[in-house]
Amino acid sequence: MTSAAPAAAIAALLILPLLAGPIGCMKKVDRAPGHLAVALDVEPRTLDPRNYTDAAATKVGGLIFEGLVRNQGQKIVPALAERWETPSPTRYMFHLRQGLYFHDGRPLTSKDVKATFDYVMDPANRSPKMSAFSSVKSISAPNDLTIVFDLKTPSAPFLSELVLGIVPDGAGGELTEAPIGSGPFMFISKSAGLIQLTANERYHEGAPNIKSLLFRVIPDETVRVLELEQGGVDLIMNPITPDLLPRFEKNKRLRVIKSQGTNYSYLGFNMSDPLTGDQNVRRAIAHAIDRETVIRHIMKGLASPADSMFTAQSPFHAPGLTSYEHDPAKAMALLDKAGFKDPDGDGPQLRFTLQFSTSQNETRKRLAEVYQWQLSQVGVGLDIHSYEWGTFYGHILKGNFQIYSLTWVGISDPDIMHYVFHSSMAPPGGANRGRYQNAEVDRLTEQGKTIFGKERVEIYRGVQRILAEEVPYISLWHSVNVAVTLTRLKGFALEPDESLYSLKTARAQ
Repeated sequence: MTSAAPAAAIAALLILPLLAGPIGCMKKVDRAPGHLAVALDVEPRTLDPRNYTDAAATKVGGLIFEGLVRNQGQKIVPALAERWETPSPTRYMFHLRQGLYFHDGRPLTSKDVKATFDYVMDPANRSPKMSAFSSVKSISAPNDLTIVFDLKTPSAPFLSELVLGIVPDGAGGELTEAPIGSGPFMFISKSAGLIQLTANERYHEGAPNIKSLLFRVIPDETVRVLELEQGGVDLIMNPITPDLLPRFEKNKRLRVIKSQGTNYSYLGFNMSDPLTGDQNVRRAIAHAIDRETVIRHIMKGLASPADSMFTAQSPFHAPGLTSYEHDPAKAMALLDKAGFKDPDGDGPQLRFTLQFSTSQNETRKRLAEVYQWQLSQVGVGLDIHSYEWGTFYGHILKGNFQIYSLTWVGISDPDIMHYVFHSSMAPPGGANRGRYQNAEVDRLTEQGKTIFGKERVEIYRGVQRILAEEVPYISLWHSVNVAVTLTRLKGFALEPDESLYSLKTARAQ
């Protein structure tokens, strides 16, 4: 099999249909200065920060809610807390800023902070973030501006978990539809496909320049692109089909922004399934997937091959991991070894068929078609099932899949490996969606929570080496974040974790 043929086939599969209309033909933007519209590809599942885990909710919720700290360029910086102290390895004392208010005018105090974390830590509430605070022994609020966390043991990832948005004491399920936070933007309304926010004039860092912010949920990429070009929205961002970027770059009314991200795209397996639970089958699929061709021809170089959750620039990345280069012959040998032999032995005849679950995002569906073609070359059929986002995500949480593809956004602390791969972290309490089990991974990820410095680095490098051998995930790539805006939006910057937080200081002219 030559490299030219697969490249041509893949390119043919993923060519986005040409959008109608000349590039420069845009309707006049009729939004007044200070008013902005942003397109989302999926609707947030909930706007309660104690419960959301999806990227869309994190983007919108990050503007409505504020945590004790925030992640800024992979560094933890003060937010609601102006400072903190660690009198001992197991005590964190945070001092809140003075004059903090929720959007409804209520003062924000340490009582609200305590109530937020108490809610998350209560098993009865089934928060997906509960496991992140398993190290907490007690929380106290000695006065309105001081909150104290006492831990059972030292916790290396503890600070990074405190980005959790703070909600008012006594808040119940109403936050899902009518969230009240203290962030730079206030929630106004939510209806089918629309979320309306307005500037928080009492925001502790000063009122945003943007006075009105409208999120429009537009699942179809073609429609999102046309809405941007016609002025219906001011900003679109990941996912954007790379083939469209030259079109955008020629348009003088648009600005293309690119920034290296920490996003990690992968194929996940159901480890309980008789087929995908077989390690040789997973390794065979890894060798059958031609990532380099996809990155070159489809991603247009806006990604780099991944061999773990961490980029090569991360200090936690393990060098020399087991690699799965594109090798159809090795893939077929592994399938033979697993007992799924070629029926007649003279070529890639169908050995078995797997169900591949994905969303209705056009790029993801086309990528699924690429994987389908590549796997067919080694005798594996792929039955593609695409669902609207809520249904797709629900299936993944329930383990109702054989293979699926998703992207982890904004990976920073390696404790994510406990959340994703520890055997106790099946949904809803964690993100071990494939129900992976390995006693050594359990031990190491537990140990990594309490160890600091170089020893912690080595622990997580050890976890990566095990995962590279057992392949519960196939690592695909780390992508470059891309956003396209109308030029009327000034001062917007892409964060590595796809945060929209820079909208708090941006301007819409």
